[in-house]
Amino acid sequence: MKHHLYILTGASRGMGLAMAEQLLQAGHALLCISRNANPALESAAQKAAVPLTQWTHDLADGTGAAARLSDWLAGQNPDDLASVSLINNAGVIPPILPVSQSQPADLAWALRVGLEAPMALCTAFLGATRSWTLPRKVLNISSGLGRYPMASQAGYCAAKAGMDHFTRCMALDEALQEHGARVCSLAPGVIDTDMQVQMRGAAGEAFPDQAKFLQLKANGQLSSAPQAAAQVLAFLARPDFGEQAVADVRG
Repeated sequence: MKHHLYILTGASRGMGLAMAEQLLQAGHALLCISRNANPALESAAQKAAVPLTQWTHDLADGTGAAARLSDWLAGQNPDDLASVSLINNAGVIPPILPVSQSQPADLAWALRVGLEAPMALCTAFLGATRSWTLPRKVLNISSGLGRYPMASQAGYCAAKAGMDHFTRCMALDEALQEHGARVCSLAPGVIDTDMQVQMRGAAGEAFPDQAKFLQLKANGQLSSAPQAAAQVLAFLARPDFGEQAVADVRG
């Protein structure tokens, strides 16, 4: 029986962990790339009797991760697969401060993990699978903050805006290929994850929008990680996936 293979970054916690769990439960093969492995995924994979590989790799080194992925994909037999999908989910929020108070190293870190690594992994994925004729997909997890500016969030906003536009360009490239991949940069909605905790805990004087995030939590307007993961994976499975290079799970 052929497997659907998924490659997922940032799978050790939050929405990434929820996506990994749901993919395994659905019987799909999975490669996870995260700073830390999650033992719960090993148990889930054994229970579902599906292949799971976990790499511990800091995506601040996107070039190294891409080289490793390219080599790994070269060892896969596409005849054993029904489809292959790359989900770039990992991202970081640097210290929540105005640009004038930010450290250049923190901004560089946000761009390395949130933009440089996804770009490098997309390059490796598309290059290594170029001759494969099976369905290929790239899902880049973006954010509404890539489309709407916010004070004290310059690093994160810039990374996500860059991801959106990179995906638009990638979609144009792939449309010219005979068996081009379908690609999309998707905003997953507002989710109750560690990032939200970070925003709610920021100093009010440094983060003018802190009250909005406190209100979202107080009013129960945040999706849970499992809810958001289910919505994202349902979007990825849609027959029209990739018709929009940049989209929002909320429509």
